[in-house]
Amino acid sequence: MLINADQSCLLVVDIQGKLVPAVYDNETMVKHSKWLLEVAHILDIPVLTSEQYPQGLGPTIDELQHLLPKQGKMDKVHFSCAKDQGCLNAINSTDRQQVVIIGMEAHVCVMQTAFGLKDAGKEVYIVADAVGSRNPDDKALALTRMREYGIHIVSREMVAFEWMEKSGTDEFRKISMEYLR
Repeated sequence: MLINADQSCLLVVDIQGKLVPAVYDNETMVKHSKWLLEVAHILDIPVLTSEQYPQGLGPTIDELQHLLPKQGKMDKVHFSCAKDQGCLNAINSTDRQQVVIIGMEAHVCVMQTAFGLKDAGKEVYIVADAVGSRNPDDKALALTRMREYGIHIVSREMVAFEWMEKSGTDEFRKISMEYLR
């Protein structure tokens, strides 16, 4: 099944200042997350952001902050956004059946969120090139485990092209000129 722009939202999970430096290949994860957030903005995809215990781990990194709507920010103490009633309510309030997830850590908050949202009836997509963990083996195991559970593992370009559906639009021209080079 394809990701539909009218049926999906983008969930940014815990890309926070005190943990990002410890994540393996964090520059690539942040760069790809920023890219997908910019594409989501152009296509008017709803964006939600979770922060795991921000008093201890800090806020979402400055590099992404300006791309995140304030009304979509969610603080949590559960590892899974689906276990935190405030987060789950915010996700459900988008009225979107598909949830595209980026963030960290792949084997903890991302995976537990993905399982919980799938159990709640959502179609869940993990953007493999925009998630990370401190240990690359943990990320690989999490992606395998999520795939085996029926969660879709995709790339950022898969998401962008599925959201756009066709060429010839103003959005396609803008994205292809600025983001697909």
